[in-house]
Amino acid sequence: MDTDLRPNLLTGGSTKLLLKTETQQIIGCAFDVLNEIGHGLHEKIYENALVVEFKLRDILFEQQKRYPVHYKNVQIGEFIPDLVAFNAVICDMKVIDQITDHERGKMTNYLRISKLRVGLILNFKNARLEWDRLVL
Repeated sequence: MDTDLRPNLLTGGSTKLLLKTETQQIIGCAFDVLNEIGHGLHEKIYENALVVEFKLRDILFEQQKRYPVHYKNVQIGEFIPDLVAFNAVICDMKVIDQITDHERGKMTNYLRISKLRVGLILNFKNARLEWDRLVL
């Protein structure tokens, strides 16, 4: 695998993170949503709550934006992420026991399809927000 395409799970320690400020704002919104409505509800509830929070904070976003999926130059379907914030960050809401390599692999595909570089997986299953930031 080309190392430039390998996803890299990053933490907040570096000052050179791609879209660092934007992802911090999104994660802050997710914390506020979780604190306000609690954990363990359906994913769509968290998606819609983030829409409200993004609007309150004047964060540019698109909900359910469509990206075509091609195979050998033929469109074979669509990928529709929950949210795209700042025209740059795919936000995928989850209510699962824990984020695994399966979700990370899906996000890697989402980033390739959308040609975006940064994705956030936000897991609202538990009282403590779990999140992973992936960069392609």
